[in-house]
Amino acid sequence: MNANLEELRTKLDTVNKELLRLLNERAEVVQAIGEIKEKQGVPKFDPVRERKMLDELTALNPGPFRDASIKHIFKEIFKASLNLQEEDHKRQLLVSRKKQPENTIIDVKGNLIGGSAQVMIAGPCSVESYEQLRTVAAALKEAGIKVMRGGAFKPRTSPYDFQGLGVEGLKMLKEVADEFGLATISEIVHPGHIELAEQYIDVIQIGARNMQNFELLKAAGEAKIPVLLKRGIAATLEEFVHAAEYIVVKGNTQVMLIERGIRTYEKWTRNTLDISAVPLLKQETHLPVLVDVTHSTGRKDILLPCAKAALAAGADGIMVEVHPDPQTALSDAAQQLDIPQFQQLWEGMRNSGLFTE
Repeated sequence: MNANLEELRTKLDTVNKELLRLLNERAEVVQAIGEIKEKQGVPKFDPVRERKMLDELTALNPGPFRDASIKHIFKEIFKASLNLQEEDHKRQLLVSRKKQPENTIIDVKGNLIGGSAQVMIAGPCSVESYEQLRTVAAALKEAGIKVMRGGAFKPRTSPYDFQGLGVEGLKMLKEVADEFGLATISEIVHPGHIELAEQYIDVIQIGARNMQNFELLKAAGEAKIPVLLKRGIAATLEEFVHAAEYIVVKGNTQVMLIERGIRTYEKWTRNTLDISAVPLLKQETHLPVLVDVTHSTGRKDILLPCAKAALAAGADGIMVEVHPDPQTALSDAAQQLDIPQFQQLWEGMRNSGLFTE
């Protein structure tokens, strides 16, 4: 009895090893198929093909496994194979943490983003006047903040809303930034304006509504200055990462990601701040990850706790909108902080122990 048991166990071990060999042989074939599908742009999952394979296998099933068990076992094998193809794809992405284990650190006019310290980016939603910019710039400089944002091109939901001052706004931003020794970030909405942007600003911002403007992404990939890419209003993290890949694959490796809230059914905030995006993006990519607490919430009363949450989750920086007189702002008046409110927010962040300068 014992001898028979040992013989059967020995036979089982042999079968297990053969199964392991065959599974890995199958995996190699799956990887080769995945590479071909990637080049052809064909979806990796083919439900018709999977159904056909399951039907053929159950038709050949001699037992003792029931057909349902055979389907379950092979479905798990198919699932593992699909996961393997996805993992291979992730490894191939230039922005992937697996491709580059160390963090990308971006130098923005002497300010390092993505390293051990966090950065604060602040400024008005839209560039409106020299007086407005100088008032904000002076407050930022006094607070020790070195990066100012300001919109010159404003893609708005309604075509009748203020669209920004365009090139004139970029010139104003540069002049004031040079006067106060600040680095600048501003959104560019047209591929043809990338070279122009390089003359006036330090970082190109690609906004949420243009996250999948692929021609703009490609043009930004040929730029010589860093790019701040915002997550689309309904974009998955996978879509977000692939948008960044469009830029990096063209040669510009100076890319920063920024979570700015996504559209959900929630009405109490302008958008829904996806805090989980921060550690996930840090885990899956080597790019700096920031959080725009203004656009993600649209509420001044919860900016500080949301900023703290972002920093605790590992964000490399925070972006916030500041205006000398928000009530008269030409865009996003309700959500912009005035100077005293911003100073209070900044003090709260620095006193939190989460912000490292």
